[in-house]
Amino acid sequence: MKGPEAVKLARHHVQGLTGKEAEAVVGLEKGDDGWTVLVDVLELHRVPETTDVLATYEVKLDGDGDLTSCRRMHRYTRGSTEEDR
Repeated sequence: MKGPEAVKLARHHVQGLTGKEAEAVVGLEKGDDGWTVLVDVLELHRVPETTDVLATYEVKLDGDGDLTSCRRMHRYTRGSTEEDR
């Protein structure tokens, strides 16, 4: 399996588990036994949008694209910077 397919499957798994669509893929790493994909998800929409609450999920897939783990790494507001986290 190649990177773009791993990304597509990770987004699908996150949506199935959380009920929310992936907003962005922020990381992709190929390991010996599969892929690790970091996916940002909009968890809470607020007005203004800069105060939306997002979360980054770490999704691990085996070599066949099957989900082996999924966990929320952290939550943050859209307007925050890396230093704020």
